[in-house]
Amino acid sequence: MKTTAVYFSPTGTSEKGALAIANALGQAEKLDLTRFDAALTRTGFAKDELVVFGAPVYGGRLYKGAVERFHRLKGNGTPCVVTVTYGNRDFDDALLELSDLAKELGFRPVAAAALIGEHTYGNIQKGRPNGEDLAEDEAFARNVLAKLQQDHLSEPEIPGNRPYKEGGNGGKFHPLTAEACVKCGLCARECPEGAIDPETFQVNPDKCIACFRCIRRCPVHAKNMDTPEYREFAEMFTKKLANRRENAYFL
Repeated sequence: MKTTAVYFSPTGTSEKGALAIANALGQAEKLDLTRFDAALTRTGFAKDELVVFGAPVYGGRLYKGAVERFHRLKGNGTPCVVTVTYGNRDFDDALLELSDLAKELGFRPVAAAALIGEHTYGNIQKGRPNGEDLAEDEAFARNVLAKLQQDHLSEPEIPGNRPYKEGGNGGKFHPLTAEACVKCGLCARECPEGAIDPETFQVNPDKCIACFRCIRRCPVHAKNMDTPEYREFAEMFTKKLANRRENAYFL
């Protein structure tokens, strides 16, 4: 069965989970929808293929820009696994929303997962997904593979509510650019929403979704969130979400 991992993943955590599951089901192709100008190598999927979707949780929902990107795809009764990644608070309605979206686009959800990843803000679940998490993803994938051998594929029971809660927007913290910037242009090229001016390398707060991709990728650490407001919030948030949470899988 041809397998493709399709994901929106600004900081790489959703990509890791989706790929771990997809590669355990067979050598998977990748379809990265993170950038707003992503050139898709394909948009249609056949009934005898398998797709593993991955996306982060934004305020308990799918990020609206990710939903727009997923709408470029079309399934044909294609079985799929839906996964969302969240930073230790809760995934709320996001996984249910992704499952509903997949069905709307012509895919058939056969399994789902809510995966823990390092939170964008603060120091929450640092280093996750780690080796243990990815091993759990692979074990889950083997269970998915066994399910796919069955004559009747039941839809997983996914927690969440309809109508969905409010959410799906970007955060309020918009990265700054320090004098250390060497104007390499990496941040502007990699920004999911094209929110960074390619000449001044300043962040447009009206477009920025506060994913901190630019902070994570800047080779000289010029992009930063070094403000008293953010430091205070990050410290509070880190304490609030200190307790470890585990991955949740649904077959």
